[in-house]
Amino acid sequence: MIQESHIDAAIKELFANLKFTDEPKGLYDPLRYMMEIGGKRIRPRLCLTAYSLFKDSFCDEILSPAAALEVFHSFTLIHDDIMDKADVRRGVPTVYRRWDENTAILSGDVMSIESYKLIAKAPAEVLPKALELFSKTAAEVCEGQQYDMDFEDMECVPMSDYLKMIGLKTAVLIACSAKMGAIIGGASAKDCDLLYKYGYDLGLAFQIADDWLDTYGDPAVFGKAIGGDIINNKKSWLMTRAFEKASAETRGKLLTAMAMPVETEEEKAAKVAAVKEIYAGLEVEEEARQEIVRLHSQALSYVADLGLGAEETALLENYAKKLIGRTK
Repeated sequence: MIQESHIDAAIKELFANLKFTDEPKGLYDPLRYMMEIGGKRIRPRLCLTAYSLFKDSFCDEILSPAAALEVFHSFTLIHDDIMDKADVRRGVPTVYRRWDENTAILSGDVMSIESYKLIAKAPAEVLPKALELFSKTAAEVCEGQQYDMDFEDMECVPMSDYLKMIGLKTAVLIACSAKMGAIIGGASAKDCDLLYKYGYDLGLAFQIADDWLDTYGDPAVFGKAIGGDIINNKKSWLMTRAFEKASAETRGKLLTAMAMPVETEEEKAAKVAAVKEIYAGLEVEEEARQEIVRLHSQALSYVADLGLGAEETALLENYAKKLIGRTK
């Protein structure tokens, strides 16, 4: 079995050696910038982890598709930052702030194409399945982003709609990462589906944790400014749950807070503080933590159904622990 330390080393080497076309620099420099500012590489790491359950060594048949998952994810972040008007990503200026919106859009587009070039290096015998999974997931991520934007024009959304949105926008790509590694690793259809479910529930937990961090996290650790969801009236898990729990009076206060001006830094801080005060009264912060724990446990129930040995089970358990541990 491939050890966790070998997965870490493979991830480091993979992205250190990942190359893109040099010219025109105006197109490819933002792409390289986005890849070089890092991130936790959670999607390729899960892909390699799933693959390692069924294989004893890494080769290009899995390394390139694993890289594709990160390149595609980075493309979505470039466009997401434009839509959210985000100034900072992973502690540095976002691509559209470093360059401009048109450059960011085009560089994001070419990143999506590069991801397909990498997926195409999957073994010929599983390439149709790999492409089908990747293409379906790519479309779903875009669908989730559209729902997210649609929600911005609504006062509140049902929790079921919120969960559908994050399922598409976030969870399916993490689920795809697990299943992609399993498919290329030669796993059975049953094991591929179990790993997809494992990744999907972890993806839901990961997004709820991200919502939590946006309001309660440490900017130095989180890598971007705190309170962005509140400032932009994003329908986070916290906001959605607050509307579910609020009385008519509290709902009115929440709507008033959401309408506060955000032209200056002082106004932004005041709006964040007002909404957080309402969250505190409704105790939604702790409920978010509890939901993260529940989804984490549910994901691990699928691992039990895989019937793996102790070492293989520990790989998936450790991955889940590291992914969800950011809220502690």
